[in-house]
Amino acid sequence: MQGLSLKSLKHHIALMPLFACVALGAVGSVVYLARLGIKNPEVSWARKSKPEPWEDYRSKQYKFYSPNIDYSKLESPAPKY
Repeated sequence: MQGLSLKSLKHHIALMPLFACVALGAVGSVVYLARLGIKNPEVSWARKSKPEPWEDYRSKQYKFYSPNIDYSKLESPAPKY
């Protein structure tokens, strides 16, 4: 296809930023999906060894912000000196 080969891309210099932005968006979405699959406690890859992994997070906060939690009453996990 004309316009999608490296030779054609070198001829149309104005398309290079477009291809770079599309490639950056594709890489970003793959990285985000991989992070969701690895870090999210609602995803279970090993159902035999750990059938309910979300139970580990019952007393922890894994979200950045939750509107249902009163943050003024939370204790910090940092050591007290």
